[in-house]
Amino acid sequence: MDSVAVFWDLDNKPPKSVRPYDAAIRLKLAASGFGVVRYLVAYANRHAFSYVPPMVREQRRGRNLLNKLENSGVKKSLEPCMCKVCGRKFYSNEKLLNHFKQLHEMEQKKRTNRLESLKGNRRVKLAAKMAMKMEKYKRAAREILVPKVYGLAGDIKQAGFWVRTVSDRPEAADIALRNHMLETMDRGLKCLVLVSDDSDFVEVLKEARSRNVKSVVVGDNITGVLKRYADKAYMWRDITSGIARKEAVSAVGQWEDRDILKKLEWKYKSELGTGDSEDIKVEFGDENIEDMGSDDSDSEDIELEVGDEGSEEMEFEEDEKIGAKVNARPWWKLELDSNSEHSTARPWWKSESDSDDERR
Repeated sequence: MDSVAVFWDLDNKPPKSVRPYDAAIRLKLAASGFGVVRYLVAYANRHAFSYVPPMVREQRRGRNLLNKLENSGVKKSLEPCMCKVCGRKFYSNEKLLNHFKQLHEMEQKKRTNRLESLKGNRRVKLAAKMAMKMEKYKRAAREILVPKVYGLAGDIKQAGFWVRTVSDRPEAADIALRNHMLETMDRGLKCLVLVSDDSDFVEVLKEARSRNVKSVVVGDNITGVLKRYADKAYMWRDITSGIARKEAVSAVGQWEDRDILKKLEWKYKSELGTGDSEDIKVEFGDENIEDMGSDDSDSEDIELEVGDEGSEEMEFEEDEKIGAKVNARPWWKLELDSNSEHSTARPWWKSESDSDDERR
């Protein structure tokens, strides 16, 4: 199968509707429909990795307001908040947060420091022994602790992407991503998946088309310049809903049929040369076949004329040997012996009795 590379411009197209991990996994599954995914690359500057979607900001703002109301006694929660590590119950989210940070977070730091101090077989055994406790803590911390950032880089790395942070200079991520794409095409890439709406990548798509590399663009700009130069284009909602993954198989089939038709395509060019000779040039695929008409007297000149009413007439100019044979016998008459003056041969339609009667 063809090799596929996914290049994600996080500066221009960060995931907004779903979690970064879910978006990266669905993008990876959609790209796998075009072939074997060899490269998963994401570029952004440090400002993009500290990006928090508006929906998450609203949720955090509402949680902080609810904590203030619970602490002041204006509002009480109907159900107690339970710690998912030890099982203790609290009647305010603020107390649960303090309990988690003072007890369980400190225990997790001790386990991590102890694990990092060991090496070799002892570290492997200790990691296997504490695996359940560390996993239980991570699940609880994901719901209780509010991270300072959205966790964009960590979630995308967890999905299998190679994340690269560039400098804060303008267009630094675009330049690095463009150079990486050209370098990957030199390694024999067959399909390129670009997640961006930036029109600066038009030249890269043109270069991919000149190298016979298929290109797929994912973005939200329907009338974008990138989608006019790409072989296939999808919206973000097609990636998240799974539509792109289903259509990928049919798209690959259409590309294969198109490549076969290009190989079978032929062109006919007629160029009249000197004298009565005619130069015929046939292009079949990438091979040129030239048939040069000979000037010998035995050659035949063929001329095709189309009348006004669409009738076709063919005129053949034969050489002297063929033209001299005008009084040739019809095909239904038998050939007689040319050496004998009186031949005894009889036609095939006459029997022996008829020939005897004629002799008498």
